[in-house]
Amino acid sequence: MPRRVAVTGIGIVSPLGHGEHAFFEALQAGRSGIRRLDAPFAGRLASPIAASVEFDGSAHFPPPKLRMLDRFSQLALVAAEQAVASADLQLDTAARARAGVFIGTVLGGGHTTDDGYQALYAQGAARLPPFTVLMAMPNAAAAWIGIDHGLAGPNLTWSTACSSSAVAIGEAWRRIRDGEADVILAGGSEAPLNFGTLKAWEALRTMASEDPADPAASCKPFARDRSGLVLGEGAAVLVLEDWERARERGAHIRGELLGYGLSTDNAHITRPTVDGQARAMRLALESAALPATAIDHVNAHGTGTQANDATETAAIKQVFGARAFDIPISATKAMHGHLLGAGAAVELVATLLALERGVLPPTINLVQRDPDCDLDYVAEGARAVKGAEIAMSNSFAFGGTNAVLICGSAGRGPSRKRSIS
Repeated sequence: MPRRVAVTGIGIVSPLGHGEHAFFEALQAGRSGIRRLDAPFAGRLASPIAASVEFDGSAHFPPPKLRMLDRFSQLALVAAEQAVASADLQLDTAARARAGVFIGTVLGGGHTTDDGYQALYAQGAARLPPFTVLMAMPNAAAAWIGIDHGLAGPNLTWSTACSSSAVAIGEAWRRIRDGEADVILAGGSEAPLNFGTLKAWEALRTMASEDPADPAASCKPFARDRSGLVLGEGAAVLVLEDWERARERGAHIRGELLGYGLSTDNAHITRPTVDGQARAMRLALESAALPATAIDHVNAHGTGTQANDATETAAIKQVFGARAFDIPISATKAMHGHLLGAGAAVELVATLLALERGVLPPTINLVQRDPDCDLDYVAEGARAVKGAEIAMSNSFAFGGTNAVLICGSAGRGPSRKRSIS
């Protein structure tokens, strides 16, 4: 019998603030974390904007440990610490053997890699710091979380470009649902705001132009005048737990993971397809045993690129039919930026908190509407709603890996939404 999967802990370090309360308060207010980069290399960027995190690792880690942690690991460890604390998670030796870590990332230790190349090729260094490999490896964040919290179960790192943390969370959901683990810390972390990474993304011609009036308004999902994405950094980690275990220990259950769909476009390395995205949404509904009519809210991938936003709109229409026009949709990347491998985890936190608090985040900067993007994008500001119980969070990626998560509020009652029958 498949087990239910509860969310009992939430941790987040984001451009909108540290911790779930600061994060959601900024979302609700429609505040943007996108700003001009304060970096020595900013003048060499075509569009020197990003969604950066105000974060000082020395405030969280002693010097010997800090010297072994890339920024992406630092962000992940702080988010994991928050999640464990909010879940009041205490594990004995036997429980630790069935508790794991699943983290998504694209770059892993990107700052360490970039610093190493600068030292070798620009400065002519003869050697690199001894911990370079251990800091740069993509599984470093997951490894450190497991070490710090004594988790001896499965420890995996997932890299599927911008859907990485959705895959990490979805695969963790499967392990708990199928009885292979009881607790998994799942999420993502990314710290891509170094010169090499930003110049590489700039070359793809997918980055937004800086808004001349206000850099914070540069990302415009679903708008006619959208010009691209804005990169951000941050981390989000959820404590996922077998529902009965959480209930028996008296945990405060924040929500429930209900379904997960995974598909591949299998068409083009960068160009998304309607059918591929729609297939992932349908698979998520199928795995949750829910009809399309069950979905009360969608957190869109909504990058602000021309191709993605039009494709996602068409895919939502394909899945939901005429009802697509009645589903409120939020695209939060306009506020926290595109966090690559961490993006899906941050957006799932936004989705869970929206259900818990009955307030849907706005899609800011949507002033000039694109006629091809004609759904209800919550463009008027945060929207208070009653009875929103089940939501879908979309994550689509270069390479064509589409991952969709469905979550439910903890207090929803038995209803038409529990089964497709």
